[in-house]
Amino acid sequence: MNLNKVIASWGGIGYIKGGGTIAAIVTCLLIYFANQQLLLQQVWVLPLATVLITLLGIYVGNQVEPDWGKDSYRVVIDEVAGQMVTLLFIPLTTQNLIIGLILFRFFDMLKPLGIRKMEDLKGGTGVMMDDVLAGVYANIVLQVIVFAIGRLS
Repeated sequence: MNLNKVIASWGGIGYIKGGGTIAAIVTCLLIYFANQQLLLQQVWVLPLATVLITLLGIYVGNQVEPDWGKDSYRVVIDEVAGQMVTLLFIPLTTQNLIIGLILFRFFDMLKPLGIRKMEDLKGGTGVMMDDVLAGVYANIVLQVIVFAIGRLS
């Protein structure tokens, strides 16, 4: 297996049934543990990592498309990026991670509000941008939830 396929499938997760959901869960777990180890205490770390994963996903998406076809189910780095976008600038509590996961998967699966249109973009950009936009919508809803809960406390 070549390195682009390993990265695109997020270490092989994309080969598992339900790989997109599993990749999003693994991403939440990685973010949780990174936060516990104080690796995300600087406000710029998660946004920078999110941008880098997104750019890497566009690149590897372009590389694997000739072998796997357009937006193959095996490519799950897009779910990783979308889940990361969901959690940007959110207090990384267990509750928020779970709600963020549910919201991201909701928007990613149903693809409302122009998300499906992003798939029309060419190559790796189309693969990544629908999940990034799903992450943006999930983040907005999660921000509202976090704000509302804070106001109720």
